[in-house]
Amino acid sequence: MDKLGLVLAILGAVMAAFGGGVGSAKGVGIVGEAAAGLVAEDPSKFTKVLILQILPGTQGLYGFITAIVVMIRTGIFTGEVAALTTADGLAYLAACLPMAIVGYFSAIGQARVAASGVSVIAKKPEEQSKAMVLAAMVETYAVLALLVSVLLIFSL
Repeated sequence: MDKLGLVLAILGAVMAAFGGGVGSAKGVGIVGEAAAGLVAEDPSKFTKVLILQILPGTQGLYGFITAIVVMIRTGIFTGEVAALTTADGLAYLAACLPMAIVGYFSAIGQARVAASGVSVIAKKPEEQSKAMVLAAMVETYAVLALLVSVLLIFSL
């Protein structure tokens, strides 16, 4: 068995989890900062802004799912590791890149929109749903990246 192939596949899984996870951590922090300011002034708006803060966290979940799919497909969980060539490992690595890269940037972009949504809720709490829709639009690209990565992984 070519160990480099397995190492590259694992590197792809790590990158997917890392990109989505770091982007989500930064994103949730960005929205949390904005939300904390509003909640300090009006604690009754906590639940409204909490929903916006949760949204950028989904990219971390998508990166985690991508990594788990790689580990399942390569047999890491069962102990019967697939014999991967270097080319196979590179293919897994490449398949994980959409989720790694788009996951990172979409979480931060979504956080910026969600943080702006906190301002909307501060002035017009009844417009919470509009703020959520605006932030959720960025999610579309994270979902597309997840689909591309997972479909590529299953095609290997």
